[in-house]
Amino acid sequence: MHAGTVRRRHDTTAVNPRATHLSLALRHVAEASGQISRADIAARTGLNRSTASSLIDELITGGLVKETGATPRARAGRPATALALRDDGPAGLGVDVNVDYTAVCVVDLTGAVRYKHVVAEDQRGHTMTEILDRINTLSKAAHAAARADELTLCGSAIAVPGIVDRDRATVTLAPNLGWRDLDVTEVLPADVHGLLDNEANFAALSEPGLLHARASYLYVSGQIGVGAGIVLDGRLYRGTHGWSGEIGHLTVDRDGPPCPCGRRGCLERYAGQEAILRAAGVSSDPGTALGVRPTITLIADRARGGDPATLAALTRAGQVLGATLAGCLNLLDLGHVVLGGIYRDLAPWIAPEVEREVATQFLGAPWARPTVEVATYGPEAPAIGAARSVIHDVIGDPLRWLNR
Repeated sequence: MHAGTVRRRHDTTAVNPRATHLSLALRHVAEASGQISRADIAARTGLNRSTASSLIDELITGGLVKETGATPRARAGRPATALALRDDGPAGLGVDVNVDYTAVCVVDLTGAVRYKHVVAEDQRGHTMTEILDRINTLSKAAHAAARADELTLCGSAIAVPGIVDRDRATVTLAPNLGWRDLDVTEVLPADVHGLLDNEANFAALSEPGLLHARASYLYVSGQIGVGAGIVLDGRLYRGTHGWSGEIGHLTVDRDGPPCPCGRRGCLERYAGQEAILRAAGVSSDPGTALGVRPTITLIADRARGGDPATLAALTRAGQVLGATLAGCLNLLDLGHVVLGGIYRDLAPWIAPEVEREVATQFLGAPWARPTVEVATYGPEAPAIGAARSVIHDVIGDPLRWLNR
């Protein structure tokens, strides 16, 4: 098996109490933002002080945690030593392959972006070999940048706009790229294992506040197509086969226009970028904010200028999207909707319609109505989330890093 190929990895926390305790301690350090001590960890985990201190010593020796100085104390006595994640140890590489751009980024253990590079070029005019070569070149450059910054890449992840088979490391179907049963992980640096997932799933993992709060939310990501990432109690839900979140291909009208997926009347045909452009009377192929044709900037400019056709197109898209999301929320009972991708840029016009539909169609108690929020990051979210997914794995099972 090629070193870059996705593989089902052994979870040491499932069978090893030490691994479980290390992960528990490290998660508390990660979520405390430098305001936690050994005693705090003992109190919050229920471990005795000796055990908690021993775990922290192991994490410090392994290059995952550092001591940052004294913590403020409300009572008299010797101040405790504050703990924080190191920013000069393990790092994750994220790659986002979309219709008209390829983006790479590196994040450190704290989640901070340390390197980012985007190549804007329409992928639809190139062969799969050419696209894979570009991924390989960009990944190697990011790998070199990480080494120069004294970071150690402990993994990588590739985001693609389509259905992914994570077990076989293949893109099952990416309609807007014309891909079927393609393995893109083979072109990753040979010493870095690779993960593969849908771009909406990885974009959902770019929301640090909601993840740390163990929130449950639906992240809607629209670029050329429309997808969603489902997060339950701070963990990404992928479904039985890893295909969850294909909201763009929920049927709105069985007699509607044909979709590249092979069916008719999909949500994407009504609330996707191409549908918005067509309804607004804009004669341009859809493009992403990072790509060669940032058509959403054009739509936003026309909306700000009060163009009636554009405003009507955005209203209709928001209504259809909101109605579809309301059905998802009634099924899943989530606390938040996060509007990402093009919907983040178009939120002034899309979000009110989504909120209105959710308020009207949500079946739960009014006090439990989900909030509609705008994503933290723009079009760079999938690459950032992909890289952070690698870091989440380290925090979830630090023993793998310590035993490397």
